[in-house]
Amino acid sequence: MNYTKIALNLWHKLWENYSARVNYAQVYQQMITEAGGTVANDHIAFRSLRLNINDIDLGIPYLEGIVKDLGYSAAGEYIFPDKHLYARHYRHPKQDAFDLPKLFISELIVDELPDATAQQIYQTVKSINSISYPNLSDLEIADIEQTVDRLQNLFDRPWQPPRRSVVEEVNKATQYGAWVLLHGYGVNHFTGYINRQNTPLYPDIESTASGLSERGVPMKAEIEGSMDIGLRQTATQAITEMVTVRDDFTEKLISIPWTYAYYEIAERFFVEIAPGEKALFDAFQGNNATHLFEMTRNVIDR
Repeated sequence: MNYTKIALNLWHKLWENYSARVNYAQVYQQMITEAGGTVANDHIAFRSLRLNINDIDLGIPYLEGIVKDLGYSAAGEYIFPDKHLYARHYRHPKQDAFDLPKLFISELIVDELPDATAQQIYQTVKSINSISYPNLSDLEIADIEQTVDRLQNLFDRPWQPPRRSVVEEVNKATQYGAWVLLHGYGVNHFTGYINRQNTPLYPDIESTASGLSERGVPMKAEIEGSMDIGLRQTATQAITEMVTVRDDFTEKLISIPWTYAYYEIAERFFVEIAPGEKALFDAFQGNNATHLFEMTRNVIDR
């Protein structure tokens, strides 16, 4: 079975859906392409909830099983105690040969939240639909398209729309938690890889961020990280779109505005890994990620 081809097709499908919603990603793509450059993806980020429902772990393991089947393996872990978050990043052994993105999967540790918030989350996600992971080893190469379609469904929200009041109350304790209740396992962000742009018009993260700003894209004010630590990152503001929730009184489905996703850009640098030996930094920095988590804070909270 050609797992590499499945992974490439799956990420492409998710990109199509994501970029159709996050128009800032389209602006970036057009900007780099028009400059004769290359658009490459450094990593894709996903969010989850560390919580067990009917023997289903809704945290990192929910996606980790399929990620590992596709050939990825955990390459680093990160702890964010103030935000009650834990994360891992995954790397594919054919990352460089096939331009496969790294994956960054985080989870909210629900048990560390106030009891009332944890109960609101639990009561919402207990409506989760049963999940069925395709057994990739049993499928034929000819079924790649069908396999990708089935896998794509896993990157969605598997529970019923939350109540409006629950989203608003959970948001007071954890904007991350409110986001996951609304968007489930949907892509949190893709990441333009500065190192691969290959255009003199946008040689670094500063010029790229400025170029996006000049095209009307609202950008994060700061660039996180430094050359010394091997990674610099910034992002667009998150888009706001209409999301589906349940009205508390009528039980009818209604729409309210909420943040969805942003587009990140990242530049990597060589760091010393041994005396006299340097390598391109290929992991993540917890301090950078801490600030980027906040990019999906709802506009009413800013």
